[in-house]
Amino acid sequence: MHPDELLLWLRLSLVNGLGARGQIQLLRALGEPAAIFAASKNRLAQYVSPVVAEAIHAAANQIPQAQIDLTLDWLSKEGHVILTLADESYPKKLLNLPDPPALIYAKGHLALLERAALSVVGSRNASMQGLQNAQAFAQHLSTQGICIISGLASGIDAAAHRGGLSAAGSSIAIVGTGLDRVYPASNRELAHQLAAQGLILSELALGAPPKAEHFPRRNRMIAALGLGCLVVEAALGSGSLITARQAVDLGREVFAIPGSIHSPLSKGCHHLIKNGAKLVESGADIFEELAAPLSLFALPEHATVAPAKKAKRASDVDPILGKMGWDPVDFDSLIELTGLTSEALCAILLGLELEGQLSCLPGNRYQRLAGAVKS
Repeated sequence: MHPDELLLWLRLSLVNGLGARGQIQLLRALGEPAAIFAASKNRLAQYVSPVVAEAIHAAANQIPQAQIDLTLDWLSKEGHVILTLADESYPKKLLNLPDPPALIYAKGHLALLERAALSVVGSRNASMQGLQNAQAFAQHLSTQGICIISGLASGIDAAAHRGGLSAAGSSIAIVGTGLDRVYPASNRELAHQLAAQGLILSELALGAPPKAEHFPRRNRMIAALGLGCLVVEAALGSGSLITARQAVDLGREVFAIPGSIHSPLSKGCHHLIKNGAKLVESGADIFEELAAPLSLFALPEHATVAPAKKAKRASDVDPILGKMGWDPVDFDSLIELTGLTSEALCAILLGLELEGQLSCLPGNRYQRLAGAVKS
């Protein structure tokens, strides 16, 4: 794209109060940004409010030069790209949205946008089991060439990205800030890894902070770019359920991992399952459900369709774990179940915790983990 044309797209994206939906309305009605800026205020007011029409008219002659300079400097760096609706590389899946972003900032490998993908979302304050599940499912699917999409948040998002980056499918992060920022700061190293091995996208201008209203915009892109959406852990009323609902509206499959009936982080997944989401216990379950749409995509060079892992037999499971079940259980109940002394039980529980077989919860309670998560 010619630099002057890109400047017009940038200027349109920076008009105060216009937003993605307003940009799309104007582009559909008037064509390219040049035509929008050439239109009269009365013509613009047929599609947007008079205040926004005035802002567009003013922007035709007032370029926010500091923002433009910042963006051009950012674009000069390797791997940094801006995609507009006029670009061939613009992700076609986003066109299913009623308000696709007119302009997208990208950092990393654009080729990943052509890959079969699965969106993975869940709680920021995830349990250890949830984190293990997110990473294991993502790694299994990435091994088979599926790109993992998430939002670079703490918890499930970060675990899913790590699983995706560990294999051929790689991972795409869609963020709720400008691409010159990392939020949360604790994910800075992960963000660098995504830029180097995967891809990071945002429709927000450089310098945009992590405002609450930015994340629903991010979530709709997460829902649109995947062939399906996996919810790993979610409380009722969480943003992950909104993303899942957006995925349903876009005709995407929704998958959910069940959990303990006593865990608040399982309530959202159980709600989804009751309302038609596919209950999944392994990455293989998802791969099988997506078999038909996956056939339309070429696998990356190093993808391998992994054979299903053999499940452990009951005789292979530690006797303590077998008696625990899967719900949290307190220490005194374990003594009754096992008949062990407290000293002996403590030693065994510590060993199992160090092996990643169980987790110690508040209130001196323990919960069995799927140490060998079916992937």
